[in-house]
Amino acid sequence: MLRSSGAKTTLVDCLLKQSGTNLGDQQGVTRVMDSNALEKERGITILSKCTSIKYKDHRINIVDTPGHADFGGEVERVLSMVDGVALVVDATEGPMTQTRFVLSKALKHGLRPVVVINKADRPTSRIPEVETDLMDLFFNLEATEEQLEYQTVYASAKEGWATGDMDNIHKPELRKDMSPLFDMILHNVPHPKVDRAESFSLLVTQLDHDDYVGKLYLGKIQSGILRVNDEIQALNPDGTVTDSGRCVKLFVQDGLKRVPVEAAGAGDIVLIAGLKNATVNTTMCSLQITEPIPSTPIDPPTVAMNFSVNDSPLGGQEGTRLTSNLIRERLLKEAETNVALRVGPSAENPEIFEVSGRGELQLGVLVETMRREGFEMSISAPRVLLKPDPDDPKQMYEPIEEAIIDVDPKFAGTIIEKMSQRKAELKLYTDIGDKTRLVFRVPARGLMGFASEFRNDTHGEGVLTHSFLEYEPYKGPMGKIRKGALVSVGDGEATNDAIERLQSRGIFFISPGDIVYSGMVVGENAKEGDMPVNPVKAKVVSNVRSSGKEETIKLVPPRLMTLEECMSYVADDEVIEVTPTRVRLRKRPQDKGKRK
Repeated sequence: MLRSSGAKTTLVDCLLKQSGTNLGDQQGVTRVMDSNALEKERGITILSKCTSIKYKDHRINIVDTPGHADFGGEVERVLSMVDGVALVVDATEGPMTQTRFVLSKALKHGLRPVVVINKADRPTSRIPEVETDLMDLFFNLEATEEQLEYQTVYASAKEGWATGDMDNIHKPELRKDMSPLFDMILHNVPHPKVDRAESFSLLVTQLDHDDYVGKLYLGKIQSGILRVNDEIQALNPDGTVTDSGRCVKLFVQDGLKRVPVEAAGAGDIVLIAGLKNATVNTTMCSLQITEPIPSTPIDPPTVAMNFSVNDSPLGGQEGTRLTSNLIRERLLKEAETNVALRVGPSAENPEIFEVSGRGELQLGVLVETMRREGFEMSISAPRVLLKPDPDDPKQMYEPIEEAIIDVDPKFAGTIIEKMSQRKAELKLYTDIGDKTRLVFRVPARGLMGFASEFRNDTHGEGVLTHSFLEYEPYKGPMGKIRKGALVSVGDGEATNDAIERLQSRGIFFISPGDIVYSGMVVGENAKEGDMPVNPVKAKVVSNVRSSGKEETIKLVPPRLMTLEECMSYVADDEVIEVTPTRVRLRKRPQDKGKRK
């Protein structure tokens, strides 16, 4: 099981190619496991995926998981399928917040890791310091003595070599291929502890689909042998039977191919077709089994947003899926496969749906996926979920995160000042190569809206990662960080002349020719508080010829807001209007009088 930094995707590519796996039409393509369109665009792993390779008469199943804590549900639900982990760490960056998150989950599950220090060939690598940081991390996470005796391999997935001896890193004649990593996996990862003599049982960890046989259920067979046409049933976590039938098709993964087989036994990771009413954490088993397989506990969500129909004046003009019923069905379908999401009606209105998740990134990926499917909707500002103290309901606890920030030294002072305004505590200040690393403990609500500001403050050259640590007593209210908004009071098409006259008021989010309406946020005010503006006002003309020369209009380029930037920027009294073609901000009461 490969985890952690973005370098792991290149490492998986290298393992697949050097094992002789047939990649089909993906031959020569990088990041072959990140097949999702959003994964390719963002350069991150969002969904867990399974594959297998053959090495020295052994089959090695690989489960590629996300490293970001926002997608931690993908990590937690596949832990039951693996018998060991390969922890991938960058030789320059060292352990990041996502490294801590995924490693803690693996250690709690009793898995023994193999450490892969990737990009060891880089001139900026600092392997001794990284190894020291890793050992400290293992101690802090209370690893057992057996887990502390992990093996380390040094690799360069880009160049296609690995070695167990650090002295060989700078000896090209001793760097050949990835066989040292393969051998280390065979030596350190135990065989599955299963019994094929018992009745068949499997815990569903992921749903898939096949154009010919329909719904597929992926999981690792925990006991027994399953054959095509065997009678099986599905048990909920409480033990109730939800469906029964026959195994119509059975598949295993061979590289990137889905291969049909007639039978599979305990220890195999398979895809099963034949049942309809099963979902993630369902136990598929023989008819004589009555007890479900216990599932891995899932961490609770920490952030929530409201989803509702798009009721703006432009609603229904750009999308094809508009109604609350369609939005509800899509959200419930997502919650079936994404165990870290929770969906329910809002307390204020049953037509508004509250969606809870691990972070802004996870919810942003969901919104982006839905808009590409043709949905139009309005979403609220993300808010942190507080939980009361069981002994004192008046005492609230809030999620605390660890934020690791790597910036140029000249930006460190600005970042420390901005983070202190968000009630962050600076825990570490150190130099890593030509960068300065800052480690903070910060309330999760303090990081909301900080991403876009961070990019501006560091000129796009800083790196920010964060993950959930624990709940602590509520830190108190934070000061207002965002400036006011420029709010349109006119309806129609924005004009050059109007925007040119209003440029001194702030930064605009729209361009001339864009359609605006009353209550729409068209820019950011240069001062505190909201300001009403009329970006559709045309220049007054008369039939008298001007004797002077016509003035040239010079417009400052607008700040075009992406979905992620809108989610970071939106205020509590605003909503984001999301359509397949546009993302807009508007005030919740569109009428100016109601807002007052």
